[in-house]
Amino acid sequence: MSVRPAAPAALRRTRQDADRRFGIRLFGSVAVGAVAAVLFGLLLVLVESGWHPLRRLDAGAARWLNRTALDHPAWTGTLRFFSDVVWDPVTLRAAVAVLTLWLVYRRAWRLAAWSAVTAIAGGLTGLLAKTVVERARPVLPDPVAHAPGFSFPSGHAMTATTSFAILLLVLLPVVRKGLRPLCWAVAAVSVLGVGFTRIALGVHWFSDVAGGWMLGLAVVALTGWSFEAWRSDAGMRRTEVAEGLEPELSGDDPEASDPEGPGPEAPGPNPDGPESPGPETSGRGPAGPR
Repeated sequence: MSVRPAAPAALRRTRQDADRRFGIRLFGSVAVGAVAAVLFGLLLVLVESGWHPLRRLDAGAARWLNRTALDHPAWTGTLRFFSDVVWDPVTLRAAVAVLTLWLVYRRAWRLAAWSAVTAIAGGLTGLLAKTVVERARPVLPDPVAHAPGFSFPSGHAMTATTSFAILLLVLLPVVRKGLRPLCWAVAAVSVLGVGFTRIALGVHWFSDVAGGWMLGLAVVALTGWSFEAWRSDAGMRRTEVAEGLEPELSGDDPEASDPEGPGPEAPGPNPDGPESPGPETSGRGPAGPR
């Protein structure tokens, strides 16, 4: 009587656990995008309706930071340098464009497409929101900076959110694990710093910056979910956010298929050779002497 191996059952349980974790992560991505979109919509309604507590918060932050900027001209110059040069949308989009070209050179076609689509979708979504809302920028008695166009949401804040998310999620696989927390810290400080500089320079309300962050996060979460769904359809292994979108980027062939593992093995030949009928099944008794 033969005993069937338990390996296929264990393999199925392992795959089911992996699928469950993957489903949770996909749900998490969609949830983050949905929550960010809902919060942005709620903020948009409050901005359009002129909700008094929000207006008071915006005006108070603008006046306080404007007075601080007037009292510290050197500090204001530093804010302008970071806002208009280091974290300028043109600078960040150029960095994403260079990254996308590098991905094309590496033949990471789908990751390059994700990078380009996320950046373009973020820019167009922000521009559409500005056109629809048509919110005026702050008007201060002694402005220290000026900016054209409408105010809500902040294009600087949204571009920083999408651009640093792209750079981070793409490049994490080629960064040593010990340096990855530093990369996350730089990205977080940069995104928050962009928002602070725009409010401190008096060219955006606080709610403009918050709206840019929320809308940018929603775009990244939704496009990231789409990329993870593609990996699943392509039979590639599940990834953690800490690994980046495509851990295979650190190898020679970034888009080589990486299935979760081989399927259940078919039973191989008997190492002892073909079975022969035993005495019980042969229908013949033991051979006697001749």
